[in-house]
Amino acid sequence: MFEPIEVEALPNYCLRLRYADGYAGEVDLSRFAGQGVFALWDEPGSFERVRISPEGAIAWSDEVEICGDSLYLEITGRRPDEVFPGLKPLAANA
Repeated sequence: MFEPIEVEALPNYCLRLRYADGYAGEVDLSRFAGQGVFALWDEPGSFERVRISPEGAIAWSDEVEICGDSLYLEITGRRPDEVFPGLKPLAANA
């Protein structure tokens, strides 16, 4: 797991993140705004209350969070098999 150490809310449902290994960047989460549990962000000021949970998730409440690893992949542009060496492709049987 990649440890997020800083998170900052930016305008238009974007976040600035920094990870313990030095990677940092911005991610656009506007595609989630208003959808399902992310309707929470419709409440004024709720998106800005983002925090890092004790488990390393990017969270707005106990029910609304995004996996820090998935945002790490988005920021770095890397594939899961590049950062999680234990992953193996599944054989496809037709």
